[in-house]
Order: sequence, then C-alpha cells, then structure tokens
Amino acid sequence: MYEILKKERLNPTVTRMDILAPRVAKKAEPGQFIILRAEEDGERIPLTVADFDREKGTVTIIFQIVGATTEKLNHLNEGDCLPDFVGPLGKPSETEGLKKVAVIGGGVGCAIAYPIAKKLHSLGCTVHSVAGFRSRDLVILEDDFRAVSDELLCMSDDGSWGEKGLVTNALETLIRRGEQYDEVIAIGPLVMMKFVAQLTKRYGVKTVVSMNPIMIDGTGMCGGCRLTVGGETKFACVDGPDFDGHLVDFDEAMDRASMYRPFERAAYEEACNLFREVR
Repeated sequence: MYEILKKERLNPTVTRMDILAPRVAKKAEPGQFIILRAEEDGERIPLTVADFDREKGTVTIIFQIVGATTEKLNHLNEGDCLPDFVGPLGKPSETEGLKKVAVIGGGVGCAIAYPIAKKLHSLGCTVHSVAGFRSRDLVILEDDFRAVSDELLCMSDDGSWGEKGLVTNALETLIRRGEQYDEVIAIGPLVMMKFVAQLTKRYGVKTVVSMNPIMIDGTGMCGGCRLTVGGETKFACVDGPDFDGHLVDFDEAMDRASMYRPFERAAYEEACNLFREVR
C-alpha cells in the first residue's frame, strides 16, 4: 500500500499529492509516468511523475479532476493509501548536453514541464520557461517554475495573469529577440503543442513534445495512445511519451483523443452521483 503523505489543492480542479513509494522514487526521472489505482477494484490510470525525493522516498503526482478515477482519487486524504502505484514507466526526457532550452507548459501540462525544467536547471542549462493558463485562478506551480528558470514568461488568455496572449506569442518574442535554443520542449493540450511545433519549424528549432495527454492504459496493449510520427506508427506509453514535435501528426491524435470524451464524462457523472449519495 502506498500512503498519501501530503495533499494540496493547486486550483479548483487540480490536486497535488506526495505518495510514499521508495522504489519508484529511487528510479524515477523527469518525463516518466506511473500507473495507479485509487481503489482495489478500480480503473488503472497513468499519471506523470511531477517530482520525486529519493531521500524521503516520495513521488509527487499532479492530476486534474476530469473523470471517475481522478474524482475518486481526489476524495482520498493524507493518511489514506493507494493499493497500486507502479513505475517508473516510459522513457525519461533526454536532458544531457543541452545548454539552452525553452520549456513551454500549457495548463496542467505545466506539471509535466516543471520536473524537466528542474532537471535542466540542476545540470547548469539556461532555462527559459513559458507558462500559459486561461486565467489567474487556474495557475499552478508559479513559484516552482521561478525557482528553476533563468526567465519565466507568464501568459493568460484573459490577461489576468502575466501578459494576455498565447504561449506561442511569448515563444516567438523570445526567438525574435535573438535567443538561440538547442531545443524547445512543449507540454500541454494537443492543440497548443501543435502550434508550438508549427512555429518552431518555421524558425528551424528542434522541438520535443510530450504525448502524455493521449495515454490511457499505459502499457501499449489498448492502442488508445497510437499515433503517427514521421509516417510511422508509435505508442505514446512505450515509445515515448516524448517525440519530435515536427514529425507528430497532431490532427490524427486530436481526432483519436476526442473519441473518449463522452465515455469519460459519463463515468465522471456516475462517480459524482455516487459521492453525493454517500454524503
């Protein structure tokens, strides 16, 4: 059993938890993920490793309440235990040898971008971070990003936090300013990553994206995270989740991801109704 040592609400729909999982913490690296169950007979879901502490034996997860399992997970509290917490899975993000990188995070994707920025910063890399949210009340990890970034650009759709605009606006400002990056790392909604990749392709800047948002089973068996990269079929969970953003067929990935939304919504409503009945 894996004890929840700390639980923190980051915004109305996003929660951070520190889980006691020494064996996972010992091997975890940025970019990897775990698979957990919130209850003994529950659904298995993949969640990215948002941070880890090898000495304390803890792994941090950050999740958005979007479906039945995340709703159930959010009802657990400090002192409760998870029956399963498996990992680390997936390939770690490649960080060695990078001297200057722009890390782009959109929404809850910032939870995946942060550990990569942290690792790059620890390696002495110059890190320029761009974080984007719809509005101030949805912002997460601002202080964490500031601590590991040489420069942090804050963007919001409505202008209530940082500058009004999209992360692509901020990234293009940096590039036009003359910043020369070894790599741009973009993590967030599929449509955001698509337009970041389109932008950097025009400027000839290598770009890596995390296809974590389309993962379902996390083992390569369900086929739900199948995508096309450079004309070849790949699976986000076993071949990634990081891929060359200029080679990913984002339109295909977005079409596939949209197939599951009605099922996720129905399961979420069922879970919410169950908790209402219990209360």
